[in-house]
Amino acid sequence: MNPEASPGSLRDVPGTGRPVPEAEPGLVERWRSRGGELVELLSQVRERCGGVAAFRLGPAPTVLVTDPQAVQHVLARHPERYVKRSHRARVLIGDGVLAATGAAWKRQRRLLQSQFTGTGMRRYEQRITEAARTAAGRWGEYARTGQTLDVGREMRRFALDAIWRSLTGHPLDDGTEREVGAVAAVAAALPTLPADVTDAQDAVAADLARIDAVARHAVEAARSGATGPDGPGLLHVLIDAATERPEYTDQLIRDELVTLLVAGHETTATTLTWLYLLLDRHPAARAHALSTGGEGSAQRRQAFQALVHETLRLYPSAWILPRHATEDDLLAGGYAVKAGTDILISPFLTHRDPELWPDPEYFDPRRFLTPDGRPAHPGAYYPFGLGPRACLGLQFALRESTVLLEHLLPVHTVAFHSTPTKAVYGITVRPDGPTPATLRAPRTQS
Repeated sequence: MNPEASPGSLRDVPGTGRPVPEAEPGLVERWRSRGGELVELLSQVRERCGGVAAFRLGPAPTVLVTDPQAVQHVLARHPERYVKRSHRARVLIGDGVLAATGAAWKRQRRLLQSQFTGTGMRRYEQRITEAARTAAGRWGEYARTGQTLDVGREMRRFALDAIWRSLTGHPLDDGTEREVGAVAAVAAALPTLPADVTDAQDAVAADLARIDAVARHAVEAARSGATGPDGPGLLHVLIDAATERPEYTDQLIRDELVTLLVAGHETTATTLTWLYLLLDRHPAARAHALSTGGEGSAQRRQAFQALVHETLRLYPSAWILPRHATEDDLLAGGYAVKAGTDILISPFLTHRDPELWPDPEYFDPRRFLTPDGRPAHPGAYYPFGLGPRACLGLQFALRESTVLLEHLLPVHTVAFHSTPTKAVYGITVRPDGPTPATLRAPRTQS
């Protein structure tokens, strides 16, 4: 890594820090002329300049951070110096906990935190299992009839059912599934929406209206005292909070509900879709996971968790995490960052760094089954973020993914008719296209 930066780099940062190495302007211009994906540019910047690197998309430099020590410094050790500003999904999730900042974020996070750890998670365990059983029943019928299914759609359906049961106490019905499909439509459109908030809302107004109607109906049902067969859910926690906390207006309850819907199904569905695509290319990984132990054994569960973790290494739930420096600071290696600098942290690039992960492009779940199979530094693997703003639903997502695999993986082998050739880098990294497949008939389990 060259400590000398090009003219016009971060040399004006006061103090004793070194300037951040800056990519040559020609790199950005070539990228622009090709109309390339942002991930291409960031990958080249990291390759040329290292784990802390600057580049310019405008008049001021942006700093890319992929070095594990610098990642931990920004996200975990000094989150007050590196803050979130406007979340790109705000048009969809409003002031929900993902987009909230400052004191509001702390209050909202505190309320939800207990729902996703310990006792809270045990409350939703049965609901996740019921959603997995429902999915397994559909897959059994697909296998019996030879019907084609879309794996990505099936994963979205399962994950949406799991979070809907957890929110409302009700299983997902066909009508709700159709209407909540508007969430995925808006999420997919976010990267192309106008920068102006009003224009962006106008562009997806019809889908937002459908989402608002679903949220309003769910809130009214919960307020009426009607609980589902599984009892009250997360939505009731939000409604109860409104009786004591005036900030929990109908609008904020709507925003939190939609935030939980987005975070609770989109990332899990995408991860599971990638996992099945990866197993299609690496069938030995499925065989190895099934050979580690019998049904319900701790060994098999650990092997299934390793499949999920390795998928998240290659396709993390959030591929890029923007932050904004509020004060002058020194990153790992003594690199100086000036107040006002935009920071881009990329789990996607950290997880594919060959200095951290040998043969990083290869799908090898055994990295997560042996003590020395993965880097020890916490900043080397962070698919759900790191520090106080790490994803609240980490344990929920891992649990629902593992439970579904326990129901499906031993019974069905997926034969894809075609597979996507590219990835789309939006809120998540998702396959670019449908995933049609058929299933082999289920075998009798002993």
